[in-house]
Amino acid sequence: MDEKIIQSIKSTITEYKIDNQIECMWKEPIIEIISVKNINIEFLRKTVSNEHLAPNDILPDAKSIICFFIPFHEFIVNSNVTGKFASREWALAYIKTNDLIKKINENIENLMNGKKYKTGKIPAAHNFDKVKLLSNWSHRHIAYLAGLGTFGLNNMVITEFGCCGRFGSIIINYECENYKKIDKMDERCLNKLNGSCAICVNRCKNGVYENNKFNRQQCYEQCLKNAKKYENLGLADVCGKCLVNIPCSTKIP
Repeated sequence: MDEKIIQSIKSTITEYKIDNQIECMWKEPIIEIISVKNINIEFLRKTVSNEHLAPNDILPDAKSIICFFIPFHEFIVNSNVTGKFASREWALAYIKTNDLIKKINENIENLMNGKKYKTGKIPAAHNFDKVKLLSNWSHRHIAYLAGLGTFGLNNMVITEFGCCGRFGSIIINYECENYKKIDKMDERCLNKLNGSCAICVNRCKNGVYENNKFNRQQCYEQCLKNAKKYENLGLADVCGKCLVNIPCSTKIP
């Protein structure tokens, strides 16, 4: 079943590219499956939000969580380097990837239901409190716990394909066979490793990281400006300036 889940994700991406005539928006996905037993809910509630849900809050008999990262190709990343606003390519990639993640989760749900198992789905985006700007389920932090990468200074997870892309996760009540052994990962952020880099926070066009403190309200204000600019494309409340033109944009530095 583990291999069928992985193949479902990959084939959904391939089919989505064909159906939407998108040839090279994404690289190959990174996929890990983590046991619910290895989810540190205390860490999530301390780091993300004290209202962060446990897997069993979403699916009572949860057993496993499928985590995946869909990396953007370089031309998407490079398009977003200049200017105060997000590039059109970046905004469109955000919208299309969120839709793709929805399709991935729907196909996994169909696969699991066909084997008499259930799933707990969480939206790829916009699953956060609009006042506190805190999520009750962080795909990034779940991905971190699953061993997909470590957090950079910009609060993004640095995977083997860097931090430019989108994370998704889905809960299932199937006990997978081949969980990744979760060891302490080597630090990937150069700033946290030896203090040699802070390019990501200096890349911000809106002063969000002033005084070494992240201002989420100020960040979201810029995201909403981008959403307004690209409202003809869909909902693109995104920015991404602190992810591009940095050592960990598309690889481990």
